Amino acid sequence: MQIPFNKPHLTGKEAHYMYDAVYTGKLSGNGKYTQQCQNFFKEKYGFGKCLLTTSCTDALEMAAILIDIQPGDEVIIPSYTFVSTANAFVLRGAKIIFADSRKDHPGIDEDIIENLITKKTKAIVPVHYAGVACDMDKIIDIANRYNIWVIEDAAQAIDSYYTGKDGIKRALGSIGHLAAFSFHETKNIISGEGGMLAINDPKFEKRAEIIWEKGTNRSAFFRGEIDKYGWVDVGSSFLPSEVIAAFLWAQLENIDSIQVKRKENWYAYWNAIVEWANINDVQLPFIPSNATNNAHMFYFVCKNVEQRSTVLAKLKEAGVLAVFHYLSLHKSQFYSGKHDGRALPNSDYYSECLIRLPLFYDLSLEDINRVIEVLKR
Repeated sequence: MQIPFNKPHLTGKEAHYMYDAVYTGKLSGNGKYTQQCQNFFKEKYGFGKCLLTTSCTDALEMAAILIDIQPGDEVIIPSYTFVSTANAFVLRGAKIIFADSRKDHPGIDEDIIENLITKKTKAIVPVHYAGVACDMDKIIDIANRYNIWVIEDAAQAIDSYYTGKDGIKRALGSIGHLAAFSFHETKNIISGEGGMLAINDPKFEKRAEIIWEKGTNRSAFFRGEIDKYGWVDVGSSFLPSEVIAAFLWAQLENIDSIQVKRKENWYAYWNAIVEWANINDVQLPFIPSNATNNAHMFYFVCKNVEQRSTVLAKLKEAGVLAVFHYLSLHKSQFYSGKHDGRALPNSDYYSECLIRLPLFYDLSLEDINRVIEVLKR
């Protein structure tokens, strides 16, 4: 029997809450379940104003509008990330300045960011790869000195934390001016498709709600703050339906138990292959002392592309669906001609050598042992 890379976990209440949303007659967005979810995130994680979106991509696109990206502005992002991180800003006319990854982790190399800043730099977009925090003290310090925005791409980072130099532990997504999350079916907490924008700088709150509602002040109207609503800004239909929010609410009610199980599975992998990794010159995930592990994914990095190809092939033969991940965006068909030509060797290394193993809530210990057995064999 094949072990899939991912299997969406259902808590048992999703259909019940979706049924409730349907038969209460409120199917469009920003109803009871939307508001429950948004309040949950704000209260549990200390985010600013939260707005559910139909995807993390939409949340990033909202962020690009909010910081007023104009043609010619520059945005610094890691090359080793999903295309949405760049696309959201390219759509507004920005030039993407790609940063390399760290040698010990696929996240952005914080030590090279300052050298990439010019008078045109508008924002830094750190990606918390695998839910592991970038060094946000360094990034925020750079942003403050150069007066530029920080937008956390926290697509993989729900329920993960960063401890700053001040000793305060903060949820990822609560540190930058804005942050984007994903609830895609491959994430820890899911709604099929879905996302959220966290607005941590209050100056963006009012406009964010308008952009979220197609450029109208509709939300203010329904709160009774104005007597009619109209078109007051740019925007789009970024908010999800109540059916999606109802599904998400069932997940959020069980987030703690979901996280416990995912972490058990993550550490079962780790404990079983430490010795194997050392023998075979394989790099295991690195969790800095100021970061936490939310068990979003279990990956390892092979010593070269030949080793990766062999491992993937053997796993596939044994019915285990393991996969690689991003291809360096600076080498993509769409953007390679626009890149400034700098070599980004660490990003390329992860593109060529990283493997992700199956990791999901319903993955059994028997399944994990089977994966480990294939690797060792």
